[in-house]
Amino acid sequence: MSKKALKSSCWTLFLTLLLLGIPKLAGAIADSFDYGVIDPDGAFAWLSVHHLAQAAMFLVIIIGITWFRPLDFHLGWGDRKIGKQYVLRFTWIFSLYMIGSYVLILLTKSFQPFPYSLTAKNVAGYLGFQLLLTGPSEELIFRAFAITMLGLFLHRRVFSGRVSVANIVAAVIFGLAHVSFSFAPFQVSYSTMQVLYAMGLGLFYGDCYEKSGSVVYPMMMHSISNVLSVGATVILTWLLQ
Repeated sequence: MSKKALKSSCWTLFLTLLLLGIPKLAGAIADSFDYGVIDPDGAFAWLSVHHLAQAAMFLVIIIGITWFRPLDFHLGWGDRKIGKQYVLRFTWIFSLYMIGSYVLILLTKSFQPFPYSLTAKNVAGYLGFQLLLTGPSEELIFRAFAITMLGLFLHRRVFSGRVSVANIVAAVIFGLAHVSFSFAPFQVSYSTMQVLYAMGLGLFYGDCYEKSGSVVYPMMMHSISNVLSVGATVILTWLLQ
């Protein structure tokens, strides 16, 4: 292995540990609060605190990095025309995908209902979390931070230059972030389909991030996909119960 390849590998490993480790630390922070009064079913409060905490920690890191080195994490609006086109196109394509996938799920009788009681608080809280926090928090981490920092060493583009290696690696790490693991005792649990699904969406979000020069539009796409998925699950749960 060449010295350059070794540096790239070590840098990628370090960033992977950081990108997966800080959300675990944010989980420990979220665990320190009692949500029994505001969220007795555990539908949204812990998730909200977790995503706020991880976003805050990465924002501090980004500010610290830009203090010493003028890196552009593309937190502004970028190319609005390209960004809007991506969001609109993605919304149409994802909506069609949702219709097809839910028809298939219903036909195969593999529908998984909404995991919480269908109270107004649970539905509004969970949908609010998906709309306001998932996209901003996770795209800040796995697109703005990850692709920018990975790109310092991973410069290549593949598939005739259409996709950057940094985007692919960030998408893989995003998929790994959907793997649950613990050390005491050591346990690993995951859904292969969920991990692959996250990687696939991550590639779309990353491509939008790079082409539009802004993390704002991937944030929108991420939140839209989650709200559509959760909203459809809520409606079908209500209709089928």
